[in-house]
Amino acid sequence: MKKHSKHTNLERRDNDNFAPNEIAILGTNCGVISDLVHKVSKNLSDYKLAYFDASHAKDVVKNNLSEYVFHHEGNLQITTSGNINKFQQRLDFAQFDYVFINGNHYQGAKQILILDEAKEASVLKRLDQLDRIQFIIKLKSETEYFNFLEEKYPQIKNITCYTIDEIDAISNHIHNLIQEKIAPVKGLVLIGGKSTRMGTDKSELDYFGKPQKEAVKELLENNTLETFYSVQNSSEKGDEISDKFINLGPFGGICSAFQKDPNAAWFVLATDVPFVNEEIIQLVLKHRNPSKAATAIKGKGKDFPEPLITIYEPKAYAILLQYLAQGYSCPRKMLINSEVEIVEIDDDYIRNINTQEEFKEAKKELN
Repeated sequence: MKKHSKHTNLERRDNDNFAPNEIAILGTNCGVISDLVHKVSKNLSDYKLAYFDASHAKDVVKNNLSEYVFHHEGNLQITTSGNINKFQQRLDFAQFDYVFINGNHYQGAKQILILDEAKEASVLKRLDQLDRIQFIIKLKSETEYFNFLEEKYPQIKNITCYTIDEIDAISNHIHNLIQEKIAPVKGLVLIGGKSTRMGTDKSELDYFGKPQKEAVKELLENNTLETFYSVQNSSEKGDEISDKFINLGPFGGICSAFQKDPNAAWFVLATDVPFVNEEIIQLVLKHRNPSKAATAIKGKGKDFPEPLITIYEPKAYAILLQYLAQGYSCPRKMLINSEVEIVEIDDDYIRNINTQEEFKEAKKELN
């Protein structure tokens, strides 16, 4: 008998305990941990990083006001009270490439163990939390491994070890850990439009001896992207993603792709931009910046990016849903107001073809 479930079986983003990608640092005092994080983060400034710690303030006055203090240069200080809630933290940290955790206070899915003779008892207390040590740092080069560590983890001496002053080597190791979790890119061909001005389905127009939707799919597949058609109603063929967000146009198609796979980045391409060629696809892929919400094309003479020639990163999904919750379903509005990598090209390449006259003219030019 099939087990009854009250909940839809949705695909989930591949999160650690609190963030998409996190590491807890433990084994020494909080000041050493904080200092290490700040030094390493200077070397990793291309990434979006966060530090998750407990307040060390004493005699805190209970306050029902959460304070958000913004600085004109872009700094933000948040002071808030309340218990840790992993679901809220996953929302808070969804936009970060890597989150460092003070492991003296919170348990991370992966760990860096700092060997500090003065904190042996602290490590013993957290021994069961050390199930995925990525590397070890010694405060002093002569520090010995604690006996209980070798008993519990016989292979521990085989794990890479640095001394606390090897900041460049430690930074490089963390850089590699970030790179390991960068999302693969999949392709999404948007073919769900009503084509009112054209008078016929734009995705079926023939510029290159085949329906344009097939030409666009091949363009993405030729760059080794597993590619799907975004369609309004689908018989759920293997290469189709049907719209789960009804009547939201391209916005709904993009969100539906993320609902299918929230752990992929999606290269979204419309069928009404026939001048987008192999060279442009490769240009966008080359300039892809997974630390941003998206990598988007912008015409040199245009004010805004093109939302339908764009790679949307997994972190874009949460942002799109937040815009939807505010009553906005325009992907361009999200791009304009988010951190986005912009690739500028000549306007001619991104002309929309919307009428029969434009189609005839474009076909003549392309051939």
